[in-house]
Amino acid sequence: MDTLSANEAKTQFGDLLLKAQRAPIQINKNGKPVAVVISMDEYESIEALKLRLLQSRVAQAKADIAAGNLVDGEAFFNALESGHHD
Repeated sequence: MDTLSANEAKTQFGDLLLKAQRAPIQINKNGKPVAVVISMDEYESIEALKLRLLQSRVAQAKADIAAGNLVDGEAFFNALESGHHD
């Protein structure tokens, strides 16, 4: 992934937009990554993937409920907060 400093991104904004159409561009500030600029197509693809994942999890939850595969609510929320799931 190409990387630009925040100052380079500011002074080369038009070029940044063109490059972002081909691949994500990382923006660093004070040497640390702070953002990634992506094309609208890439953003829409990511959002569609997130929606499909959420729909899949809802479908699995409905199937689990129908099958009686239930978990304790506290355990569920702990797993959700930690980012882990079965």
